[in-house]
Amino acid sequence: MASINKVILIGNLGKDPELRYTPQGRAVANFSLATTEHWTSKSGEKQERTEWHKIVLWDRQAEVANQYLKKGSPCYIEGRITTRSWEDKDKMKRYTTEIVGLSLQLLGSRGGEAPPPPPSQPDEYFDSFPETMAESAPAGGSSGGSSGGDDDLPF
Repeated sequence: MASINKVILIGNLGKDPELRYTPQGRAVANFSLATTEHWTSKSGEKQERTEWHKIVLWDRQAEVANQYLKKGSPCYIEGRITTRSWEDKDKMKRYTTEIVGLSLQLLGSRGGEAPPPPPSQPDEYFDSFPETMAESAPAGGSSGGSSGGDDDLPF
């Protein structure tokens, strides 16, 4: 039986992408993406929950994200969940789970106002990003692109 590791997210950037290059010259971008769920409780009270996702993009998609996305920008990400480990400065083994983006689509209108940024993120959650990225290549193709308007949905 085959297994599937696929994630689809539509959300807003919690911070500007951070672009770096590996010693081999590969571009890698990291940013946080907020997805927010809204519902009404049984008592009629409006509820909201925001999840924060660590996103990693490689190569041309990393450069596109750095060029066109900023805090608050909406985007569509398709990718896979990965967990990796590293040793921190105190020689403690640390782990992080992130989404390796295999497909990025920019959402929203060109030249228009960006939507308001998502709610504040908990700093301690994102302080666990290591300074240097572990070398790992995405297991798929790349397709960058942009969307022409608010009504353009990726599905």
